[in-house]
Amino acid sequence: MYNETKHFTLETLAYLDADGGALRDFDDFLKKPQLGLDAYRAMLRGRLFDKKAIALQRTGKMGTYPSILGQEAIGAAIGLAMHPDDIFAPYYRDLITQTLRGVTLTEVLQYWGGDERGSAYKHCSRDFPNCVPIATQLCHAAGAAIQLKIRGIHQAALVTCGEGATSKGDFLETLNLAGAWQLPLVMVVNNNQWAISTPRNAQTAAETIAQKAVGAGIKGVQVDGNDFFAVYAAVLRALQKAYAGKGATLIESVTYRLGDHTTADDAHRYRRDEDLERAWQQEPLKRLRNYLVSQHAWDDAAEQKLLAELESEIDAAVEEYQNMPAEPATAMFDHLFEDMPSHLVDQRAQLEIEQLAQDGAS
Repeated sequence: MYNETKHFTLETLAYLDADGGALRDFDDFLKKPQLGLDAYRAMLRGRLFDKKAIALQRTGKMGTYPSILGQEAIGAAIGLAMHPDDIFAPYYRDLITQTLRGVTLTEVLQYWGGDERGSAYKHCSRDFPNCVPIATQLCHAAGAAIQLKIRGIHQAALVTCGEGATSKGDFLETLNLAGAWQLPLVMVVNNNQWAISTPRNAQTAAETIAQKAVGAGIKGVQVDGNDFFAVYAAVLRALQKAYAGKGATLIESVTYRLGDHTTADDAHRYRRDEDLERAWQQEPLKRLRNYLVSQHAWDDAAEQKLLAELESEIDAAVEEYQNMPAEPATAMFDHLFEDMPSHLVDQRAQLEIEQLAQDGAS
């Protein structure tokens, strides 16, 4: 017997510095001028919608809502990199990816307003709905990847989660299965430094999240999550690898949650102001805008025009959401079982009678 030390490498990736300057030569597939413009539009729309959604919640017009502030580059990169025939399994901070894949802003508002019809996507029915329980969507995505592999379909399943989810058994089981079965699966971790109020360094001792891939025998990549081009390049390469039958990839996107965990949270209770101020200097929207300006692809006039277009689009979605007729109370029984149990059949019938009587009295 003898001792042998094994060494593993971890790829890290960044293209832009905090001010939007290029850190390295861009790969050819990143040089298309429209790519950066499409990303900026998606990111700015996400930020404006985020602000509107929080205002709706604060005024009692919507339920609890999880902000995406500061994490826009991740959502835009995933949405622009994925093929329409891929399968997306989101967690609850993925509205930019979802809207790029066809989910309407009205559907997003419906869901966070407590109307489950917002999960019945008209334009991307293969994608999973939002997953609020921590990490369970990873197992769902593994199942989707298994059926793609068994059926010989050269597409991929992509799943997202926060760094807190990587401490759950669902994450570790999915990671192990992805490696053992060489699944066409891409796992993107939004490492925004906070698992609700638990800081990154308190919830795992691993130096990086990406290195958790090593134990599963798959590739791990750590990218600057505030750099659209870095996240896009990593996701696109991981998807192409999956399409080719070469297995799964774990991508850690390092960013910072600039807002509260949700509108039910107050991050001032546990987050230092100086950390937040430092994170604002790294934020993704300003970084991409500065880069586009340096490439003579953007200016103030284009900014103002886009702002007006996006605000009009968001206002129209809000109006449609607020004017949408409510579902009947009996809807709470629907879509739960393929064959509804007899006791629920009776309860639904009783509720329907009571509702008809109430409507008649009014």
